Amino acid sequence: MQGLLTLASGIDRMNRFFGIVAAVLVAAACAISAGNALSRYALDLSSNAFLEIQWQMFAGVFLLGAPYVLKLNEHVRVDLIYGGLNARRKLWVDVTGYLVFFFPVCFIMLEMAWPWAWTSYLEGEISANAGGLAVWPAKFLLPFGFTLLALQGLAEFIRRIAALRGDIALDVRYEKPVQ
Repeated sequence: MQGLLTLASGIDRMNRFFGIVAAVLVAAACAISAGNALSRYALDLSSNAFLEIQWQMFAGVFLLGAPYVLKLNEHVRVDLIYGGLNARRKLWVDVTGYLVFFFPVCFIMLEMAWPWAWTSYLEGEISANAGGLAVWPAKFLLPFGFTLLALQGLAEFIRRIAALRGDIALDVRYEKPVQ
């Protein structure tokens, strides 16, 4: 189990890196948006590329940041029942949720997104808008982001199993490993 927990920690570090990348993308998108507004209103210059890079960055923020949000346990959870459960039952709900919902959805998304992104790359797809950008890099964010998400789910699943076995303790309030 220790080897799996080490793997989970490595996945955490990798997704922390991509969480930082997502945060940088937020700042860059804000700067581009401000620069676009300034150039449009002050200089009467504009380009569709400024708008397109912003939505591509938004895709990066969401898809690269989501795994780190899962790691921090800051994702949205409807816990009408979950909140009232004891720690062990919460672990079982989490394990079941990962197996029945989380992993199947990640794998379905990967199965659908990979051919879509690959075809876009092979065709050298670019935006139909004048001055538009290449579209395939943004499309590759989908399978890449879901791969990162599935890996983070694996790390969380490993931790839940370890906690059920008594190998680690999780903070009951936040479901994070006790330091």
